Amino acid sequence: MSPPRIRIGLVGAGGIARAHLPNLLRLGEVVVHSTAGAPALVAAFGGGEVVDSLEDLLERVDVVDVAVPTFAHAEIVRAALAAGKPVISEKPLALTDEDAADLAARAEAARLPLYPAHVVRYFPEYVRLKEAVDAGTLGDLAVLRFSRSGAFPMHTPWFADHALSGGIVMDQMIHDLDMARWIAGEVVRVSAVTARVPDDRDPVEAAHVLLTHASGAISHVAGLWGPQHLPFTTEYSVTGTGGTLAHSSAAEQNYRSELAAAVAADGFLPAVDPAEDPYFAELHEFVDAIQGGPTPRVSAADGVAAVALANAARRSLETGQPVELPSFSRVGA
Repeated sequence: MSPPRIRIGLVGAGGIARAHLPNLLRLGEVVVHSTAGAPALVAAFGGGEVVDSLEDLLERVDVVDVAVPTFAHAEIVRAALAAGKPVISEKPLALTDEDAADLAARAEAARLPLYPAHVVRYFPEYVRLKEAVDAGTLGDLAVLRFSRSGAFPMHTPWFADHALSGGIVMDQMIHDLDMARWIAGEVVRVSAVTARVPDDRDPVEAAHVLLTHASGAISHVAGLWGPQHLPFTTEYSVTGTGGTLAHSSAAEQNYRSELAAAVAADGFLPAVDPAEDPYFAELHEFVDAIQGGPTPRVSAADGVAAVALANAARRSLETGQPVELPSFSRVGA
């Protein structure tokens, strides 16, 4: 007789939950709770049981996957840890450095896994970059450039409120801030600039963040929330003493235009290959680790460090000055 399937609780039913639920259904039995939208989400993917309260969900499951809006991450993760459940949390782990560090400390004290869902570490093109760097193919790293752009997330109003989402740096660019640290090591200085066009019909928000790594390497991270017709694209170019490795999703997908009349695309989430779905790879690795498998490639300490980098960039945006990070120079080392 085969062992019972793991019971996974999905909290949240918004956009990112649509990337989680079908993959969770491949991994175990799923229970879903959300303040709104759970029945429609379950109906859309033909699986999962809806419950009316977080308490009910926590009583029924072995592990909790937190996919609520950013401002609610800390509250739900704390409740799950208090109930003795391993936790997968969508990025960012929390909005503040203090909350992120507190969550990691609670998980460690309770000896419970806490895995932040930094899914870009699982996209094949970024996996290949990490493998090339680890193999020494690029030599000593010197300059790294990452960019990520897509449509301004007007579909959910809280994204535009920096107090709730952390803005483009915390919501979108945290992926590439995490990648820069994963690839080039710890960061000691952060500086940033931003521009916003507060247009009711087509708002635009952009930011540029410069990271100085302890190694001396420099990372330039750019992010754009643009017009609603803008397709989701990513790029990187990483140069070291051994050469350069580059990627452009726009070139690979043969985008020829970004004009409003020329394309109707989902600009909020990247397209994924169903045969190599990074969301499944991520969730599978986390669930496998919770069941006694190998340690995942991303840890609670990585989540804390990513929040620290994003908040350092936000402080630099506010002050116009670089931010030194001596207290985070060895986070997760």
